[in-house]
Amino acid sequence: MDAMQVKIIGGGLAGCECACQLADRGVDVELYEMRPQTMSPAHHTEGLAELVCSNSFKSTRFDSAAGLLKEELRRMGSVLLACAEQAAVPAGGALAVDRVEFSRLVEARMNDHPRIRVIRQEVGELPEGYAVIAAGPLCAASLAGALLERTGGSSLSFFDAAAPIVDASTLDMDVLFTQSRYGESGDGDYLNAPLSKDEYEAFIDALVGAERVVLKDFERKELFSACQPAEEVARTGRDAIRFGAMKPVGLIDPRTGRRPWAAVQLRAENAERSAYNLVGFQTNLTFSEQRRVFRMIPGLEHAEFFRYGVMHRNTFVDSPHVLDATFCIPGTHVRLAGQITGTEGYTEAIASGLLAALNTYADLTGAPSVALPRTGAFGALVAYATDPATQDYQPMHVNFGLVPALEDGVKRSKRDRYARYAVRAIDDLDAYIATRRDLFAPRGA
Repeated sequence: MDAMQVKIIGGGLAGCECACQLADRGVDVELYEMRPQTMSPAHHTEGLAELVCSNSFKSTRFDSAAGLLKEELRRMGSVLLACAEQAAVPAGGALAVDRVEFSRLVEARMNDHPRIRVIRQEVGELPEGYAVIAAGPLCAASLAGALLERTGGSSLSFFDAAAPIVDASTLDMDVLFTQSRYGESGDGDYLNAPLSKDEYEAFIDALVGAERVVLKDFERKELFSACQPAEEVARTGRDAIRFGAMKPVGLIDPRTGRRPWAAVQLRAENAERSAYNLVGFQTNLTFSEQRRVFRMIPGLEHAEFFRYGVMHRNTFVDSPHVLDATFCIPGTHVRLAGQITGTEGYTEAIASGLLAALNTYADLTGAPSVALPRTGAFGALVAYATDPATQDYQPMHVNFGLVPALEDGVKRSKRDRYARYAVRAIDDLDAYIATRRDLFAPRGA
């Protein structure tokens, strides 16, 4: 067989996972990353696999869709999930990482692999031959234009936002307390800022009235639900955020011995716990207003910001109607992966890169394409994202609303139903992997 070569555009989560998987199967990979030559509105570094929003990969519970997806990735041999687990920081029942260490680990895998060549260069046209475009939803305008022209689809967009990160040494630890909700493992992986009713009311007034960067009132369809700015959530109802990001359930303020009226949780950004992000406080406020408003939170009166929250427009293609069942552009060997396909989320991006690698390798070797079981977390998401019957396509995380119902017709609690979904999914995935040893047995370098 002649030497196999693939170009990958984009050094994010999907692109790096795809590169590792192909290289481990004996494919020579050229990985193109436009940073630092060209920076996106959301990136802060030139590191590969930079996490531009939260540092959380979400739940590790096996009976959650996010937790199930992680188990599926382990069984398929994900490289980046292993890096995330190696760079983990305490986060209760979630997998959160030191984002700097995570990026370093991934970049080391790229640079050390003899079959991967990292090229720091912007790509503005669709590559010839076998390629994977994993440029993310903030890819260069020229490449996005070439992609949309080739697919014949329209540019679909939504607004995404990131939360601010504060310096731990500037927080008032006499006010903040350490505790996780719902009796999660450990001594408490979150800092909590308790608010009384009066403090909450004043904070909401300031949040809703603060100056925004994008001066408009957003329609729900323009905001991806998992990343709505806190001020937009607050606009939907005075107590909306108190039943969301600021819910006090399961928390006891040690100063009063009672549950606070509301609470802001802060999650560690690194193992040293020198930096914390404000959980659920993605924002579109100006930097000066972020300083003013977020310093109204008890314990954050003198907080210094390592990074302010930002908001940006993300672009994705209408995958169900312009790509085939493997996210390939019809008539080409160019495949898409990651958030540009509308599969939203960090872990989903890793899974998308792995799937793109498997299908590209299948193309190169003349093997049948991959058809993940639809009962799985990612298999169900892929089925949704590639089904031409899907209407009004919008970005989507894995969720159990996409998987087929259990066939026994027995009424169960949600917890029991989800647990059975997870067991069924892993059984089906194991059975499928056993039939595809041609793809799931990496050849090595």
